[in-house]
Amino acid sequence: INIGDFCKRQHTVTDQDLLLFARASGDLNPLHLDDEYAATTPFKQRIAHGMFTGGLISAALAMDLPGPGTIYLSQDLQFKRPVCIGDELTVTLTASEKHDEKPIVTLSCEVTNQEGKAVVIGTAKVMAPTVSMTIEAAEINDLEVV
Repeated sequence: INIGDFCKRQHTVTDQDLLLFARASGDLNPLHLDDEYAATTPFKQRIAHGMFTGGLISAALAMDLPGPGTIYLSQDLQFKRPVCIGDELTVTLTASEKHDEKPIVTLSCEVTNQEGKAVVIGTAKVMAPTVSMTIEAAEINDLEVV
């Protein structure tokens, strides 16, 4: 990995994303799950969990840059705008610092929406794998939230 290396990963947010994230995390805040409640908030609609968007950054780190074998050391995030169902998000990671002696890399992280506006910015520090590898993603069968 060299300073300036970058990757981009895209994801369109779905209702199923919010339901699955709520189930996995236990965060059942009605702002994310209840249309009627969300309509009474400043957002006027359901929004994605902030850490759902953080999870998209985690996926880019784990699968793209540095890639499989990456170990998270730290992450800081600033939530700039709400993320809504149907938003088309682009995660961009850019290598910004590299440790001289250890495989530790700092990456700037930005998630933008379909309008090119930042919804999340931050930095991640990771231990990068020392050998590049390609993996086949495990197949995850359709999930049902009940």
